[in-house]
Amino acid sequence: MSYPWHLYLMAGMYIIAGIMHFIYPKAYMRIMPNYLPNHKFLVLLSGIAEIVLGIALCFEQTKKIGIYGIILMLLVFLLVHFYMLSGEKASAGVPKWILILRIPLQFGLIYWAAFYLEI
Repeated sequence: MSYPWHLYLMAGMYIIAGIMHFIYPKAYMRIMPNYLPNHKFLVLLSGIAEIVLGIALCFEQTKKIGIYGIILMLLVFLLVHFYMLSGEKASAGVPKWILILRIPLQFGLIYWAAFYLEI
């Protein structure tokens, strides 16, 4: 089955984002909430999840699971976005207006993923 190009764009976006967890793990560990244990493991696990879910979008048999997985992952990632708003150190130097803008963007990404449940 052939899907719209923008589904493949989404898949590529998550695969590349997941690969970045392995290339720049320190950048992701720096923004992990203090209350979560074993930051390096969680960063690598989330990278694997993004790669696997991105690949899952490309196949009819796994597309729906991939979509639900991405939606769940994005909801969990909201923890990091809110944590980054908690203080200057947590923000990792990112301007506050960008951190605030990321929250509705996260819901936009969730909507984008949910859109493909109908296709």
